[in-house]
Order: sequence, then structure tokens, then C-alpha cells
Amino acid sequence: MTNPTAAALIARSNRLGADPKNTNYAGGNTSAKGTDTDPVTGEPVELMWVKGSGGDLGTLTEKGLAVLRLDRMRALVGVYPGVDREDEMVAAFDYILHGKGGAAPSIDTAMHGLVDAAHVDHLHPDSGIAIATAADGEELTAKIFGDKVVWVPWRRPGFQLGLDIAAIKEQNPQAVGTILGGHGITAWGDTSDEAETNSLWIIDTAAAYIAEHGKADPFGGVRDGFAALPSTERRARAAALSATIRGIASTDKPMVGHFTDAPEVLDFLASEKAPALAALGTSCPDHFLRTKVKPLLLDLPTTASLEEQITRLGELHEAYRADYQAYYDAHASTGSATEPASPAIRGADPLIVLVPGVGMFSYGANKQTARVAGEFYVNAINVMRGAEALSTYAPISDAEKFRIEYWALEEAKLQRLPKPKTHQGRIAFVTGAASGIGKAIATRLAAEGACVVVADLDLAKAQAAAAELGGTDVAIGVAANVADAAGVQAAIDATLLAFGGIDLVINNAGLSLSKPLLETTEKDWDLQHDVMAKGSFLVAKAAAKALIDQRMGGDVIYISSKNSVFAGPNNIAYSATKADQAHQVRLLAVELGEHGIRVNGINPDGVVRGSGIFASGWGANRAATYGVDEKDLGQFYANRTILKREVVPENVADAVYVLTGPELSRTTGLHIPVDSGVAAAFLR
Repeated sequence: MTNPTAAALIARSNRLGADPKNTNYAGGNTSAKGTDTDPVTGEPVELMWVKGSGGDLGTLTEKGLAVLRLDRMRALVGVYPGVDREDEMVAAFDYILHGKGGAAPSIDTAMHGLVDAAHVDHLHPDSGIAIATAADGEELTAKIFGDKVVWVPWRRPGFQLGLDIAAIKEQNPQAVGTILGGHGITAWGDTSDEAETNSLWIIDTAAAYIAEHGKADPFGGVRDGFAALPSTERRARAAALSATIRGIASTDKPMVGHFTDAPEVLDFLASEKAPALAALGTSCPDHFLRTKVKPLLLDLPTTASLEEQITRLGELHEAYRADYQAYYDAHASTGSATEPASPAIRGADPLIVLVPGVGMFSYGANKQTARVAGEFYVNAINVMRGAEALSTYAPISDAEKFRIEYWALEEAKLQRLPKPKTHQGRIAFVTGAASGIGKAIATRLAAEGACVVVADLDLAKAQAAAAELGGTDVAIGVAANVADAAGVQAAIDATLLAFGGIDLVINNAGLSLSKPLLETTEKDWDLQHDVMAKGSFLVAKAAAKALIDQRMGGDVIYISSKNSVFAGPNNIAYSATKADQAHQVRLLAVELGEHGIRVNGINPDGVVRGSGIFASGWGANRAATYGVDEKDLGQFYANRTILKREVVPENVADAVYVLTGPELSRTTGLHIPVDSGVAAAFLR
């Protein structure tokens, strides 16, 4: 049973974390001190419950808490070796844990344990950080809050900061919290409700003061030619730029993207002060750890052509990489007796790319990380707005940012992350994916870490299938009539806007008409070829443009058929179009290979169970052709194979996984039979 003190802490944390005005995603931490029964002695023991490393307040559960003995926490003060060796204290936290399990204690644990208050909140509200990053933040703190909130000059999170705040609390009994220079706020209370009330009072008081006393135009006026484009034009330009920008952000390692054209982003990018403020970078550690120290800002007006923007982005990227390398070289340590060597540079590409008039592109190892990076930069914009409204935005120095970004403790946290799945960072576009083989492929790729776009003629079914795979950070559903060029391009554009790019294209959409030659109409022929031959061509063409612009290689997979090489009865239109698809594989493998794009095919046969094609009448026709009951068709197909095993959609999905995974990275132009062995369809 959850301890009542811990239960109240979780409830408070969830309330605070649910409102973005209070703190950003996974930002800040909360704690509560109380008693529980020591299972060894049976006596009461003083404990502290604190949000663990990497958790999120809004979704915090008991598993996300670290539980520590307060007597041992306080005893650490006696062995503290000083600020130059304060990082060693993090390892000491392991020796003061109560029981096993729970979350790893965060670097802020000392702040909570050493402050003489039963309940402590450390948060990253935009309004609070605006005061914390103002050039005259100390004076503003006194003016806004009087003696109830105390200014704390910037200090990197750690044991010494905990000692500093503990001393401030002792010396200022009237105070309810602090403004942490360049960072955020800390508040406390004798009860959980009092701590929450004090946190919200600091946040709301700061916001109200900025609103009442701040300049109306803190970012200056609108630059001529940099105002937001109309919505339709804006998103069309974003889609046209997405692949190029993703390639820029993925020069060192593949990234997934997120796009936003939120009003606060567009207003900032249009403003006179945007170039200078963007160059200063972010300040709160949570911000720049997610966004890098500064963004890449395109310096062209909205009247520039797409080609001009792409060329300039390439030039700015080269300059950005050189600047980031210089930043690393200026602050990195080669190691000494008193200072360890800095971790290796983690990549010099931007995580935030800003395009005036269009919006913001943010990047991360997966969609959630990319989306959150964008959210953090919006937080940074809000912070800059507040600081500039009252004063001048003055973030912490690059030297201090480097100390956080390449902190040995931060590196250790990164090394603890689970090994990525085979398809993490890859974006898959699967046609005909609301059911059958396509759905099985989408499911398998999502399970292997890919972001998936479920494309289908039926939008509602596509969205329902995507929802089964997870939230929109995992999959989205889009409408796609593959026989319509405009519809295909719209679906590809939606993919680019949702995930930043495209890596895997699965041409799976299809239908089947089982008729002999004399009964096959011209309409039948055109329908088959429009959907599968023409449809595959249109999808491949639209996707290839983005794949080439990204310069990241990629995979195109055609779900063809055993019938592409096997002359079955009463099947002229279907088999001919499958043969067309099969030859497209060979043709495109040759043409796209110079761009690192691999094109392969899969030839299934007899996929009856779960198949939309077989359920739509094809199964009944094929069963009649072969003289068997439709319910026995799957086994009929199995019995005529070498392996005598029925083929199901998941078997085709397995083949897609192998072809697009790391094991066959040197394979292109191949057709893999997934038919349990049909000798007449052997490739030769």
C-alpha cells in the first residue's frame, strides 16, 4: 500500500505537471518527507520520497519515486568533499536508499533533502525562468516578490546548490521559495498543499507582473518580408522543405522530425530581435539539453524561392557545424588529475531549425523526443519574451552550458538508455495498411521502433489501424487513393509534416479480379493497373523525391505476388499488373541505387487469413476456380506447397522487416518468395 505521504506527493506532482505553465515535460522534481515503518526494526523511520531521474511530473507514479533515509541524507553533509568534487555525491545516494526498486535519484536530490521543509517543489515555469534569465533578475525578484522569494545566483545543479538553498531557507524564515538564476524556481511548505500553493503563487505572480509591466512588443516590430505566410502556403512550403532539413539534422545520425507553426513561433520568427535572441541560445538546462545550445535560423525572407532557401540552409548548416565544433573545442577538457576528460562530441547538427514565415522543425531520436524538443523551444521563446518585456534576456554562458551538456553525470544517464530497436529513427509509409498484409507490416515495423504512416483508401479505417499501434508519436492514418497523383502527393506531404521525412515505402495497396480473358473487361484491366501498377509508380515517384532530398538512403518494398512469375488460370489482369510491379522493382533498383535507396520485392502466395483481397470476393472466385470450399482455401494453397504450411500476413511482414533491417543492407533488386515453396514460381 502506498504511504499516505507518498500518495499526496504523487497527486500534487500530477496536478503541477498537468499544466504546461508550471513546468515543461519531464522538467523539475518534487519531494515529501514523512515516516514509515522500518521492516527490519519495526520502528518508525524518517524518509524522503522524491521524483527520480528522468521522470515526468504529470505522469508520475510510485515507481517513479526514489525513497531515501533522511538520517543518512543529512549525514552526507559531513563527508561532502567540496564543490570541486560534488559529483561524487551522486554515487553516495545509492547508499542512503530505503529498500530496493524505485527510480534512480536525480542530481537535484540534495536540494530536496537538505532544505528544512517537509515538502519541496523545483519547477521550470516560463514566467519564473523569464525572471531568472533577465539581466537584472535579482532586482526584479525583490521588486516582484519582496522578501518572500530569494534570488539564487546561477549554480550548476548538485550538492552545493542544495546546501545553498538550505542556508537561504534557514536565513530567510519568511521566504516561501527562490528564483534560481538562469534556471527556474524552488518553493517549499510545511504541508503538501502549502508547497503547491507557494509554487503556484510564484508562477502566477511572475506571469501577472510581466503581463502588467512588460513591453507590448518585447521582440520589437515585424521585419519586412518575414511575416507568416498564409496557412495553406505555409504548410506546403514546410512539406517541401522537410526532407532537406531532416537530412541536415541527420548528418551525424538519423533523426525523426516534428513541425509546428504555432502562433508564438511565427511571431518570434517575424520579429526584429529574433536573429540576436536565437544566437544567444537557451538557458534552462532542461531546455538546451533537448534543443542544443542554439538553433539554426534561416536568414532569408519569405519571398525567397524554395531553391534559394534550400541552398542557403546548406550554407548555414556548414557554418552551424563549424560553430558547434568550435564551441566544443573551446570548452572540452582533455583530462587531468583533477578533471576528467569531456565525453566525445555527440554530433554537430542542429536539433531546432527555424524558417521565418513557415515555422519550426525540431528533431530527436524518436518522434516523442523531437516533439518535446519543439515544445522546449517554445518554452524558450516564452522565456525570452518575458525577459525582454521587463529587461534584457541574459542566459547563462556557453561555458556553463557546456558544463551541463557534456557533464559526466549527463553522459552516464545517456549511456543508461536502452539500446535502440532496429528500426528506431526510421519512418515508414505503408499503403493499403488498414487491414491484411499492410496492417501486419505496419504493426511489425512499429514494434521494431519505426514511425508508421498507415495509408488507406478509407481514412477512418486508416486512423483506427494507426490508433491500435499507439499514439501519434508512433503512427498516424492518412487517406491515400494510390491511383490519384494529387492524393498520393498529399499523403506523402502529410508524412513529411508528421515525422519530418520518409525512409521506408511499402507498396502494398491492391485489389484482385479473378476472371478469364474473355470475361475480363477493359474497365477491369484499367482498375487493376491503376491501383497496382500505376499506383505503385505514383507512390514510388512521390516518395523518391523526398528520399533523394534527404540524402539518407532508404528502402522501397513492393508487395508483388507469386503470380508475377507464375501463369495461373483465370487471372490475366491481376497477374499482368503484378508482373509490372515486379519489373518496377528491378528498374528502380538500378535507377535509385546511386542515392543509396534499395528497392526490393516480396512475392507472397495464398495469404487468405486476414486478407482484405480474399475477403472481398477474390477468395470465393479462386475457391471456385480450384473446386474447393472457400473456408478450405488457405489449406488448399498450403497443401500444394513444398513446405505444406499456410502463409499468413505476419509472414510477409517478417520479410519486410528483414529486407529493411540491418542484415541485408547490401541487397537490392531482389524478390523474396513468401509462399511456402511453389516450385513453378521459383525465380530463375
